[in-house]
Amino acid sequence: MSLRIAPPSNHSTSRTNTDSATAKGAPSAPGIHDTLRSNLFSQPTSSSEQTQPLQSSHPLESRLAAWQSTQDSLKMNMLRRNFGIAEPVRRGMETKIVREGEWRPACLGGSAGVGGDVLAGRDTECTWEDVYKGDETREGADFHSEMEAKLKMNW
Repeated sequence: MSLRIAPPSNHSTSRTNTDSATAKGAPSAPGIHDTLRSNLFSQPTSSSEQTQPLQSSHPLESRLAAWQSTQDSLKMNMLRRNFGIAEPVRRGMETKIVREGEWRPACLGGSAGVGGDVLAGRDTECTWEDVYKGDETREGADFHSEMEAKLKMNW
């Protein structure tokens, strides 16, 4: 239980680009050789090498990935110290109820997660994921098939 503001640095401080054992491919295309992250001659040799999760070589990326969870942990620790254990438990239960009960079909705009953002205090932020959800090129399901999937009627 620490009052850490920034995520811990769990990244190595030195890196070599000549080690062929660490070549895992490009982050956006795991099977393709990434010349910028490895040397010119290393190619992935086994399929087990491609199934490992890819890590970025920049330390800032790994710290930014853990930023929100670190901030949430700090906030809950401060609430517990000020108001006792009941306040973080109550907020966790409210957040869980809101996230489980909030659902709209994709053809009606989908679930924006506004209730969870309001409870977390992130309702005034506009992040990259709010604008680009990653499903712009995918064709959406129609209303009836989505309702059947939600109600587990797609047997």
